[in-house]
This record gives sequence, structure tokens and C-alpha cells, in this order.
Amino acid sequence: MFSNILIYFVVIPLVMLLGLALCRDIKQIRAVAVTGSTALIALSVWLLVDYLSQRSAGVDAPMLYVDSWAWFAPLNINLAVGVDGISIAMLLLSSIILFTGSFASWQIPQPKEFFLWLILLSTGVYGFFISIDLFTMFMFYEVALIPMYLLIGVWGSGNKNYSAMKLTLMLMGGSAFLMLGLIGIYYHSAPEGAPLTWNILEIAANDAIAPGWQRFLFPMTFVGFGVLGAMFPFHTWSPDGHASAPTAVSMLHAGVLMKLGGYGCFRVAIYLMPQAANELAWIFLILTGISVVYGAFSACVQNDLKYINAYSSVSHCGLVLFAILMLNTTAMTGAIMQMLSHGLMTALFFALIGMIYGRTHTRDIREMGGLMRIMPYLSVCYVIAGMASLGLPGLSGFVAEMTIFVGSFQHSDMFHRVFTIVACSSIVTTAVYILRVVGKLLYGPVQDEHHLSLTDATWWERFATASLIVCVAAIGCFPNFFADLIKFTFSPQIFTVLGMN
Repeated sequence: MFSNILIYFVVIPLVMLLGLALCRDIKQIRAVAVTGSTALIALSVWLLVDYLSQRSAGVDAPMLYVDSWAWFAPLNINLAVGVDGISIAMLLLSSIILFTGSFASWQIPQPKEFFLWLILLSTGVYGFFISIDLFTMFMFYEVALIPMYLLIGVWGSGNKNYSAMKLTLMLMGGSAFLMLGLIGIYYHSAPEGAPLTWNILEIAANDAIAPGWQRFLFPMTFVGFGVLGAMFPFHTWSPDGHASAPTAVSMLHAGVLMKLGGYGCFRVAIYLMPQAANELAWIFLILTGISVVYGAFSACVQNDLKYINAYSSVSHCGLVLFAILMLNTTAMTGAIMQMLSHGLMTALFFALIGMIYGRTHTRDIREMGGLMRIMPYLSVCYVIAGMASLGLPGLSGFVAEMTIFVGSFQHSDMFHRVFTIVACSSIVTTAVYILRVVGKLLYGPVQDEHHLSLTDATWWERFATASLIVCVAAIGCFPNFFADLIKFTFSPQIFTVLGMN
């Protein structure tokens, strides 16, 4: 089994859990967290290089490193793994955010227990992205969700118990829809008389799900994953959960966990049921279009830094689902780039907010001001994150959003173009709340004289934030690299059914 490199994305976190269980002091805990997350980054980079070399050599299979091991033979459940460009991009994103989140949590209370749950969450994330068996994918999906309750309920702040319970109930409700959808897909996964399968590649090749069943199962799976992607009106768990979560959990939650929603909508709902996607996309385009605009306007009226970024995440993640539903390669490529961009910049935002809150003990922008003079490094980093969010050229937000809007406007009908224009308006609204916060927080008058004695970032905080900024700039400056990485994902059979180009 261990001959397949993908298995190590689950093995390394499990070894980290064992190492953490044996740790006796804070230095050992930090060493395990940093060493393990560094190993995961190295593994992700190696996988990326090898994947690109195989593609350059002419390997054109839909997924590479495909392997399968029997798990429960009576239901044909297997530990089946495989990756394409999107999967590798998500694995690399997860590794970067886990690595930087370890530094951002350098002084977390009860560090041993905190990192145990955080690594368990990341185990579910990695397992989800490498799985091509629907049952195994769902299992890892649940492993990624369950630790959130304790991470927020124990280490969170504010109304943390309410936020943790609300998040858990809403995401588990989405999981119930998803489970029903996946079971339905399984029982229609093969022609009559042929063995049923959970394997995504086999289901797509069989093309056995009748159009009527697709129309029934597509909403279940899309809504099930869409809840985690903060799709309107199932988004309300997200702002409360983000506001109460500790820094590293907010980084991993917004930066990676919410991406499971967009990834699942594409990998399962659209990839396996393209006919229903083509017929029913307009319904979910309306909902995701509302998410984009509603999230941006809601961020404008918030005063809590975390709530501002949380509603911003609703808008940006809504844009991911919006682009996926456009069902053309340009918009879908933009959606994946937006997943990467939002993951990095929102992790940077939450890291900075945690660092500022740790010093000022407030997240209310009305109680802070003049921080550019007091803590210039953190302030400059916040400006860079803000510029990425509002789409400044040269940073990741610009190339991702421009690709989405160009791809969306390729549709010639009035419905799609009107909604594209509505979604474009979110750029203006984003500029409003970003510049409002920057003006009040960094350049306004000092509201509390005690803030004048605050210190700037420590070395580990500088390292974490600088790493994220480099990644945000890399996507903005070298977008073709990431576009080429994911272009093999869109298979010819999907093009034919959806009429994609």
C-alpha cells in the first residue's frame, strides 16, 4: 500500500498525531507540528513536479497515481486514490496553510490537545482530496468536520458554544443531504447487471445515471457540498464560526475546509451528473449570485474584523460556485484559481487579525486606529491582503476574478450576462469595505493610548505572513503556471455533454 505516494498524505498526519501524543513540553509539540507540516509541503511540491513531468511526457489519463485497495468487498468499498491538477493544487494549498497556521498558533493554550484536533482535521482534508471512492471521500469529509466543534468550543472566543453548535448542526445537515445523494449515485452507478461501484472514474465511464435520476440526485449533492461552500441561504454558520474560532482554525477553516465544498460540487455533482448540471445550473446560479453580492454588502456594515473577513469569504466562495456553474473551461479554471487565491489571502487575513487581537484585545475597528505607526509590519501585510482581496493587478485576486468574469461572459444569453454583471459589482463593494477598514484601522486616530506601547510582529509571525504573501504574489505574477496545472482536469466527455469550450 505504501508504494503509492498519495497514501503518505494520510500517513504523515497520523504519525504527527502519534508524535504529539508522546510529547511532554511545548518545544516538542512545536517541533512535531512544524516538522510534520514541512514534510507535507515537501511531499506536495515533489508531487507537483512529478505530475507536471508526466504530463509533459504525454501522459493524458484523467487522473494519475491511481490505485485501489479493497476495504469492504460486499459493497465494493475501496480505499481508492488518484489526483489531477485540481487535487494537487488543493493539497499544496492545504500544506501551506497548515504550515503557516502552526507558526500562527505558537502560543496557543493547551497546545498538545489543540494540535491533536487540528492535525486530525487536516487528516480528513488530505484524505478527501486524494480519494476517488465516494464512500471513502465522504468518510474523510466527516473526519474533517467533526473536530471543528471542539476546536471552536474549547479554544474559541466570544459566543463560542453557540457558534460551534450552529456550525456543527448546519454542516451535519448538509452531510445528510450529501449522504443520500451519494447512496443514490452508487445504486445507479453501473448498467443493469453490472457490479455497482463507488469509484468516481468508473461511474463517469459507465455514464449509467439516467437523466431523471440525475435531476433528483444533483440538487442533493450540490446542496450538500454547497452548505460547506457557504451557499446562500445556508451560509449563516460561516460568519459565526469564523468569528469564534482561534486563529489557526480560522485559517484552515476558511482557507481549506470551505474549499471542500467547491471541490465536491465539481468533482461529484457536475462531473458525475453533467446533464442535470446543464439543466439545473440556473437555479443555483441565482443562489450563488446572491451569495456573492450579499456577502460583500454584509461585510460593509460589520465592525468586527473577523466578521468582515467572514462575510468576505461568503462572497468569494460564492464566486467559486458561481464560476463552476457557468460550465465552461475558462470560468471553471477561474474558479480553481479563486479557490487558491481565497485560501491564501483569507488565511493571511485571519492570521493578521489574530495577531492584532492578541495585542489590542479587541477586534472592533471603532476601538483601534493608527496601527500603521504602532505596528508597521503587520499593517503593511494587512494592506497587501486587502489589495489581493479587492483584485489589485499583480496579486492572486485579480487573475482569479478576471478569469471568472471573462469565462462567465462567454455565454451569449441575457440571463448569464446579467448575473455576470451583478457578480462583477462585488468588486466595487469589496473595495468599499477593504478601504474602510484600512482607513480606520491603520490610518485613523489612535483610540487607546495603551496601544502606543504595543509591539510589532515576532519572528514566527513574520515568517508565517511573509510565506503567505509570497504565495499570493506568485499566483498573481505567474497565472499561466496554475492554469496549465489544472487544464487536464476537464475531460473530453464532460465537454461533449455540457457543450463546454
